Amino acid sequence: MKAAKKAAQKLPPAPKELLAELVLANKILYGLDVVDAFGHISVRHPKDPTKYLMARHLPPGMVTAKDIVLFDLESTPLTHADKPQYYERFIHGEIYKLRPEVNAIVHNHSPTVVPFACTHTALQPIFHMSAFLGDGCPIFEIREAGGQGTDLLIRNPQLGAAMARDLGAHSAILLRGHGATVVADTLRRAVYRAVYMQVNAELQTAANSLGRINFLTSDEAKAATKSVEGQLQRAWDMWALMSRNLGLT
Repeated sequence: MKAAKKAAQKLPPAPKELLAELVLANKILYGLDVVDAFGHISVRHPKDPTKYLMARHLPPGMVTAKDIVLFDLESTPLTHADKPQYYERFIHGEIYKLRPEVNAIVHNHSPTVVPFACTHTALQPIFHMSAFLGDGCPIFEIREAGGQGTDLLIRNPQLGAAMARDLGAHSAILLRGHGATVVADTLRRAVYRAVYMQVNAELQTAANSLGRINFLTSDEAKAATKSVEGQLQRAWDMWALMSRNLGLT
């Protein structure tokens, strides 16, 4: 415990702007029903890539800057160690270990996304806003990594590492019987992708009742990802305004 506190004291504090952005990310995802009482969002520490920031064990809609915890990549809390932490923090630490280009992660249990984690219907990009799904969306089967008796939560580094390996180079992964995890190079892009993954799931479910779906091709998905995600500030600004109007910030 003393060693952890000493390590935290040596690390320069995270910029206040980043802490505020992480809090806002929690509120945006709550306001858009991507997360509810459960789910979590993290960002890699900009001054030390071997650390990341995430709220302590709280509903996303209740997170404040004072609740942001500093973790190492083993997902050990270096601050707020006397507070409960998310059981599934290992999702974040293990992905950050494996994917040095990833700087933000969203884990959620979106009810429109979960059905795709539990069926043989692949989640594919149905429109340009979710083009990032064109690189594929694998499904993590926890039975293969943890056996038949798990509670489906990523409770330890071994399960987190197995999930991170299945994620591979993709932007998102589904967790069978559980939810989804989305990654990106920035916090705002991770929020954008979590939102539009949910929208894609809604549209794909609706379109499936009408007939055969004409999904984006691989080339279309690559071009649309570059084009649309280059404008994500527009969405972020609108969602920030929504959060203020809802009294979340």
